[in-house]
Amino acid sequence: MIAVYAPGSVSNVACGFDIMGFALEEPGDVVVAAPQDQPGVSIAAIHGDDGRLTTETRKNTASAAVLALVNRLETTRGISLTIHKGLPLASGIGSSGASAVAAVVAANELLGRPAPMSMLLECAMAGEQAGCGAVHPDNVTPSLYGGFILARSAQPPDIVRLPVPAGLACAVLHPKMEVETGAARKLIGDHVALKDATRQWANVGGLVAALYTSDLALLSRSLVDSIAEPRRASLVPGFAEVKAAAIAAGALGASLSGSGPSIFALAPSLEIAQAAGDAMQAAFARASNAGADLWVCPVGRQGARVVRP
Repeated sequence: MIAVYAPGSVSNVACGFDIMGFALEEPGDVVVAAPQDQPGVSIAAIHGDDGRLTTETRKNTASAAVLALVNRLETTRGISLTIHKGLPLASGIGSSGASAVAAVVAANELLGRPAPMSMLLECAMAGEQAGCGAVHPDNVTPSLYGGFILARSAQPPDIVRLPVPAGLACAVLHPKMEVETGAARKLIGDHVALKDATRQWANVGGLVAALYTSDLALLSRSLVDSIAEPRRASLVPGFAEVKAAAIAAGALGASLSGSGPSIFALAPSLEIAQAAGDAMQAAFARASNAGADLWVCPVGRQGARVVRP
């Protein structure tokens, strides 16, 4: 048996709608791959999902990803998967992507590592599309590779790995509620004002430059979303107060992670990230009685990796 941990991820990163993401050190999902007598892919069990995820091979993101892999490799070896969910569902921190990534890496290890990373990425994205109807390279790619990524294209994948400034850390507040990605995407619509698009392009360029030069002041100025956040903020109670609390506590910037409801804040150190996270949690408690989880960690430089089962 091979067990693989794949971290959750923050996508969009404020200005980088659908093209930027970074890995978290924690939380994440673990998938265990084991040989089975019959050819094909099956799911033996799923833990931590409250019985909500399907075990149908072609519809679960993890098994669909492995099915894509065995088809690409033209192998007849059978693989059974056991999925341990450490990421909450519909949370905006890459839950479906992490399961797909952990599964294909575990299966590849079980088969003797015949597939290159580029194939694993393509199969993980195929699995996510089969499981949830959309491809999100800004979640899947950091979960696989770790660190910051820029996804220039999903089909075909054109991925740029970006440097992570020393000490950069993150607080993620996860309100105990769910936001359906499709519904959140409809709020954005198909048209963007030119002035908003221009500002967004400038901030993406600034963010990339800041990562390469470790210019945290520029990074802070660039963590501004002119397109998705203004339209989605109303989905999360107290969003404005939570964001303001993070910045007042020393965070470089804060925004929705993916389509929400999770809110991330980037900080120059783990200590400031913890202070920002505590402030975010207190602000959310004042605005809502929904309850929230908090994770504070360095930006995850390491992606999917083998762990003890």
